[in-house]
Amino acid sequence: MTSATDLALAANDLLRCRETPDYSLALNGLQVDNRSPVTRIAAAVDCSQRTIQGAIDANANLLVVHHGLFWGGLQPLTGAHLARVRALLDHDIALYAAHLPLDTHETLGNSYLLARALDLAPEGGFGRYQSIFCGVQGRADLLTSDLISACHRFATAHGGQAIASAAPPERRTARWGIVTGAGINPETMREAVELGIDTIITGEGPHWSAVDAEEKGLVIVYAGHYATETLGVQALAAWMAARVGVPWSFVAAPTGL
Repeated sequence: MTSATDLALAANDLLRCRETPDYSLALNGLQVDNRSPVTRIAAAVDCSQRTIQGAIDANANLLVVHHGLFWGGLQPLTGAHLARVRALLDHDIALYAAHLPLDTHETLGNSYLLARALDLAPEGGFGRYQSIFCGVQGRADLLTSDLISACHRFATAHGGQAIASAAPPERRTARWGIVTGAGINPETMREAVELGIDTIITGEGPHWSAVDAEEKGLVIVYAGHYATETLGVQALAAWMAARVGVPWSFVAAPTGL
């Protein structure tokens, strides 16, 4: 029987959590410990009352998420925040979170897995953050409209929808980049232009990015923050479950974004 602490340490090594830069609020690793050995694992994109209840309903005592308890910053243990913590403690559920270490992983990463789901072959990194790449890039030769359609099918199958910046019907994608979640910022846009990327697939982005994309010769496909980050936690939960010989399941809780 394996404890959540031991399994978390193994996952930290796998994902290189110690070496991977991240936002301070991510607090990667075991965020809440429990008393009992791991008997069943639940995976979810976010730590929320809905996903904690999903773990309870699945009889899981380890919940693996991409966004942990502390994205709202330092806050008192009152209201909704207290309700989440109390539910974890009352049901003896451990909580493990992995943000950028999961994004950047070469086989379990969200961007890598999204590329595979879209039948795209990653050839290198994209979406630099400090010393790491959060996403992937590669080459293709296909109608951009077909790629947008593939993104839409993926998004609707994972609780969201895909929209795209302006793209002429005859436009073709020769080089693409993927960075999931909120992957669009001025640095990402500059990086795409410098690398010769013509199509970016991401989760969500600010309005200005669609305006700038057209003028820079880019098309951006916004396939949903939630939808594009459903794959990594499932892959990580499957890896954990196989390591200790327990079942796992996914708790779907789309946010609408």
